[in-house]
Amino acid sequence: MIAKLSGLLDSTGLDWAIIDVNGVGYLIAASTRTLRRLGSNGSAVSVHTEMWVSEDKMALYGFADISERDWFRLLTTVQGVGARVALNILSVLAPDRLTSAIAAQDKTTLCEADGVGPKLAARILNELKDKVATLATSPVAAIQVQGTAAQPAVSTAVGDAVSALVNLGYKRIEAFTAVNKAAQSLGAEADVSALIRAGLKELSQ
Repeated sequence: MIAKLSGLLDSTGLDWAIIDVNGVGYLIAASTRTLRRLGSNGSAVSVHTEMWVSEDKMALYGFADISERDWFRLLTTVQGVGARVALNILSVLAPDRLTSAIAAQDKTTLCEADGVGPKLAARILNELKDKVATLATSPVAAIQVQGTAAQPAVSTAVGDAVSALVNLGYKRIEAFTAVNKAAQSLGAEADVSALIRAGLKELSQ
């Protein structure tokens, strides 16, 4: 199995790149996020890869970092999420933001990706909510995820504060991130009003 490629960037397209490794060109499919990070043709590049082999096809997928590769693996365990949809999700949501969206159960944010409708977004949230803690890549990712065995459930005060900010017009992922930063700062005993005020302060910065 090919796990990593290091060489020179030969060329790129909308969703692919060719990496020249000692005269051999490897075609990889990749998210737009990874493609942006590869640089210009002729640049020295290194990508983590995932190789898929089936009866009629062999494909190589490339990732700028391990966290994106791990999310690709996790996303493709969800029924209805193939490699293409997983790359579409990773094209619009960096791993940190994807982690936050799932922790916040934010269906709207997932629907920003091509090929992800409300039903599929709900399935992704439901199937991955218990696994998101294993891929924590930011302080927000380590926040309690509702229903996971690894973390306690999100407190009622935090949930109520998030709902209040959403009702004020903020996106759920923004509200979730702001309130959880506030909760980390104020402590576990903070009430809803304090969390709302602190969350609004975070959002105004």
